[in-house]
Amino acid sequence: MSQPRHAQSDHPSADAPDGTPPETGDGAAAPSPPGTRGPFATTLRSPRAWLVLLVVAALGTASDLWTKSWAFANVADEPVEVVRADVLAALARNRGLGALTPPDRLHAIPNLLDFTLVLNPGAVFGVGAGRRSFFIVFTAVAIAFGLWVFARWTRPRDWLAHLGLGLLMAGGLGNLYDRLTYACVRDFIHPLPGVHLPFGLAWPNNASTEVWPWVSNVADAYLIVGIILILWHSWRGGAHEAREHKSAQHDET
Repeated sequence: MSQPRHAQSDHPSADAPDGTPPETGDGAAAPSPPGTRGPFATTLRSPRAWLVLLVVAALGTASDLWTKSWAFANVADEPVEVVRADVLAALARNRGLGALTPPDRLHAIPNLLDFTLVLNPGAVFGVGAGRRSFFIVFTAVAIAFGLWVFARWTRPRDWLAHLGLGLLMAGGLGNLYDRLTYACVRDFIHPLPGVHLPFGLAWPNNASTEVWPWVSNVADAYLIVGIILILWHSWRGGAHEAREHKSAQHDET
């Protein structure tokens, strides 16, 4: 049998400073005020939640764009300027963009990390090359969906989810800026250069036998980390609900 509720005041209490709804005597969140769409609607009124989301998104986007600019100014012997018209002309002729960047490499950490300049007309890992318009629309929709998830799926104190969503927005905005400005994405990070798969294995649809043949950027890293954090938050929430359900069943027996 569940525990009885404690007596409550005749007047509803105000929300907590971070926008968390007031709790009832048994620790559960009180019903949302009229006009809201559930207990998570208070996230929209939480300064702390918005601060985490927007600061992470802004700093992440700025750091991605800065590192790209630094790489294209310093990795090669001469600064490399990406001209949108040249990129579009090469894509119109169905040519690769390799001729627009020099083959120079900067060995940042020998056998662990190289910097090399690559122009990517596709998405992460070069997927979907030549579908620039699709990825522009997809990224804009994904960012809007992320804001919807922030408002409807998270609570004010779910800082891990807000951090993950902020990183997803940063990764999306960083690469969206490149696609709109340069008609491609600027990549330069190559982990594990020269480290090969065992037994002569090779990646499907890729003749390379390197463990990590792809060149990416900071925005791609933010996207991957953001997805991991969102999945981790979702798993934690599911595990917590399972424990509560099991505890409720135990109380009823």
